[in-house]
Amino acid sequence: MPIDGLDANFWRGKRVLLTGHTGFKGAWAALWLSRLGAEVTGLALAPDTEPNLFALASVEEHLTSHIVDLRDRDALRAAVRGVDPHIVIHMAAQPLVRRSYAEPVETFAANVMGTVHLLDALRDASALRTILVVTTDKVYENAEQGVSFVEDDPLGGHDPYSASKAATEIVVSSYARSFFAERGIRVATARGGNVIGGGDFSEDRLVPDIWRALHAGKPLVLRNPAAARPWQHVLDCLSGYFAFVRGLTEDLPLPAALNFGPAPDAPAVTVAALAEAVQAALGVASDWKPANTKGPHEMATLEIDSGRARTILGWRDRLPGSASVEWLADWYRALNHDDDMQTFTLSQIADYEDRYKKDLGA
Repeated sequence: MPIDGLDANFWRGKRVLLTGHTGFKGAWAALWLSRLGAEVTGLALAPDTEPNLFALASVEEHLTSHIVDLRDRDALRAAVRGVDPHIVIHMAAQPLVRRSYAEPVETFAANVMGTVHLLDALRDASALRTILVVTTDKVYENAEQGVSFVEDDPLGGHDPYSASKAATEIVVSSYARSFFAERGIRVATARGGNVIGGGDFSEDRLVPDIWRALHAGKPLVLRNPAAARPWQHVLDCLSGYFAFVRGLTEDLPLPAALNFGPAPDAPAVTVAALAEAVQAALGVASDWKPANTKGPHEMATLEIDSGRARTILGWRDRLPGSASVEWLADWYRALNHDDDMQTFTLSQIADYEDRYKKDLGA
């Protein structure tokens, strides 16, 4: 029986502490959790792009928002004490591979020590039942042999971002066993793939790069056009996280880490192929060129096996392949037409819920 992570009866009235709520994935999560009836408190840095989904969709109207740097231990502890959450979903991070090469110390500080500070602050949370820490599909030691990684594979990381997230996994495991297990608090990590969807304006990411090139009237520059990634719509990824949280909170026998990526029969999609599909969905001719200069090392291939999440949670993609591209293109078209982006973003969440419920036979 699938675990229904979108059941409002589960979320209603639960105090959820969400870190990273000003980011792309976090803003979608904040809107969705609020819609499901959760009492959401967000902790994060201010948005670092203009425009950004947090402002465009007026996310602050749907939660209690605190601008806090997780590297500031005292400020973080004070913020956590004021919430006493039932559930924590930790998404705040420095999430960019290329920035991690330019700012390695800052990346390790944010991703590793930020997580340490959060988990340490939560040791005194009296109502706490569940902690889900979101890491990445890049936590695995990747020799680029075309292997589809499973949760038991060795952790590692060539670039500072990947290494910081692998280190975060070790931190989470240590705190879970040292401090939370004896209190019956469930702690786990979710390893998501490359997430796409409307509202992403981050630097050095494919869909935002396409949007910026289109608006600037310039050809798109692709750093690694032949690189293949496990692309997945943000709503598919979040629905998996929410199901995982529910199963943990209800004390079901679940593992301490799960992968969330595209279906196993989904073909690997290169950066160039996805770029061309997004451009076509936006109604523009394919127009890209390879970068003239070689940047820092990024993995050419990456695949994760999310079979355990599919089997144990009964989770799956509702927006595979071209559907995910159409949904993100619809979002950016709505933005270009000056639509109310809070209304449009919530309408996509509602449409996704309809697909989800029909799929479950509700």
